[in-house]
Formats: sequence, structure tokens, C-alpha cells
Amino acid sequence: MIKAQLKISGGWRTRHGADAWLRVRGYISTARKHSLHLITTLRDAITGNPWLPTTIEMA
Repeated sequence: MIKAQLKISGGWRTRHGADAWLRVRGYISTARKHSLHLITTLRDAITGNPWLPTTIEMA
């Protein structure tokens, strides 16, 4: 996906912009892998109630 973004827009203007784009893409990818409704998941994240995957505690 990173290569597609570089080809389409020529890259990012700042390091901050690239980091933000990658964080959002990672969040979307993880939500899809957990079969969550994408629009609802993004809306919840923006309104301050982000979905977080469950963690496995090691004994």
C-alpha cells in the first residue's frame, strides 16, 4: 500500500503526514482482519471511543 501511495501522489510532504497515514492504514487493516464494520469503527475512533483488539496475557 505504501508503494501505491507513492505512485499516486508522489509521496508525503512531511514525516508527520506519512506517520499519520500509516497509523490510519494500520488501524483500518486490523479492523478488517477482525471483521469489524469499517465506517462504524472509524467513527468511534474519531469520537474518542477507539476499538482495541483484546490482548493475550501470558502467565
